[in-house]
Amino acid sequence: MKIQESAEDYLEAILAIREKKGTARSIDVAHHLNYSKPSVSRAMSLLRENGYVTMDKDGLLDLTDAGMAIAARIYERHRLLTEWLTALGVSPEVAAEDACRIEHDISEETFARLKAHIAPKE
Repeated sequence: MKIQESAEDYLEAILAIREKKGTARSIDVAHHLNYSKPSVSRAMSLLRENGYVTMDKDGLLDLTDAGMAIAARIYERHRLLTEWLTALGVSPEVAAEDACRIEHDISEETFARLKAHIAPKE
């Protein structure tokens, strides 16, 4: 299922925050993405309605299996593209920004080939 780029960003942010802090709340997502709290609250509501995110009584966000699949795919792309661009000499800040734009549009085929080219041969 194809979802909007903004939804991918939210799901990726939840995964990144959880990896860093162990838990994620809407306010953490707002800070991570530099979005307003009302915007994030609305997005979380839509993501819950569509079965990508759950929220417990304490406001902790969790990814459903469907949400995790999307988040993991986008997050992997983001990390690999950022590392690759940085290795090419792009500043870390610009590399992360460019990776964020590229990660949504690159085809599965191209990403797989890029990943195979970049990954160390075992």
